[in-house]
Amino acid sequence: MNYVVLGLIAVTLLFSFKGFNDVSFFRKFEFHIGSIKNGEHIRMFTAALLHADISHLFFNMFTLYMFAPVVQNYLGNVSFLVIYFISLIFGSLLTLWIHQNDYSYRAIGASGAVTGILYSAILLEPNMSLYLFFIPIPIPAFLFGIGYLLYSIYGMKAKNDNIGHTAHFGGAIGGYLITLTKVPSMLFDNTVMVLVLAIPIVLLFILVKKDKI
Repeated sequence: MNYVVLGLIAVTLLFSFKGFNDVSFFRKFEFHIGSIKNGEHIRMFTAALLHADISHLFFNMFTLYMFAPVVQNYLGNVSFLVIYFISLIFGSLLTLWIHQNDYSYRAIGASGAVTGILYSAILLEPNMSLYLFFIPIPIPAFLFGIGYLLYSIYGMKAKNDNIGHTAHFGGAIGGYLITLTKVPSMLFDNTVMVLVLAIPIVLLFILVKKDKI
């Protein structure tokens, strides 16, 4: 039994259910640009323990449970935790940077940390196949990863939903970079795949530089 992952899930469940039933608790620990700029930096961490509803919580925890073993099998529990929390931080920092002038911006969810684990797993096992509920054929993991981040760019530009696409992207960057520092041989052994998975990350920063996001 994977006690490390189950421990993360248990803490997130407890915190999230507390937030479901206590609005003041939810507001105190959610990601909020104005409050963070006012010195409440703990929100950049605690927001990952809150979720909007049961489906949001289930999707994040299910994704974590499915992909965490890939990272753990390759890198071990300590590195898994490092990637999880660094990805969380990257997600929060990118969100703070992109939305720094929107003092009313709010976000919650473990999506940044979970996406970091997802992207790390894809980098470690790019040829594994994924099955999505609405697509009856297997999808190569690297195509899913690229498509997911391209969709996140679209979501960041469109701003037509309440999903924290920026945190997803920041988490993916964290997972990507930390995994490469843990297994630098991938830069030489699987150069093409490393470069392919970097495409949406480079595209994001080009769009930001050109003020398209």
